[in-house]
Amino acid sequence: MMDILTVDDADPAEPGPATPPHVPVGLYVPVRLGSAGGQQVRFSRTPLGVRTAVGFTSPERLYAVLGPGQSWIRLAEPALRSLAAPLGVTTVTVDPQLAAPAAVPRTPVEHPCARRLVRPAVRGPAGAGVVRRVPSGP
Repeated sequence: MMDILTVDDADPAEPGPATPPHVPVGLYVPVRLGSAGGQQVRFSRTPLGVRTAVGFTSPERLYAVLGPGQSWIRLAEPALRSLAAPLGVTTVTVDPQLAAPAAVPRTPVEHPCARRLVRPAVRGPAGAGVVRRVPSGP
């Protein structure tokens, strides 16, 4: 009888692919021009203010958040972590969304418990400390 080799019967000693085909090999990491002329990785902050390294799965996603003029390099996620670790950055955010404050200031809404400002009574000459009243009547 003939044995039929299927995909599930692969030799366990044979190494498989390093990464599945649907997982991106590298991230598109935003960079800026450094003072010495080289490129430096740009770091961002989370909405809670924690510094994070950022990477995008495609240039289109990077441009959608940071604009079409943003420079980038391709790095694997472990390499990005290695660059960020000496700076104390331990978080990597993949495909972040823009979280910026509103561009137009909102009109303030008065809280129902807010106290209204009451103007003081009109006083006499400086230092007099006396309220002048105009007598009414003839």
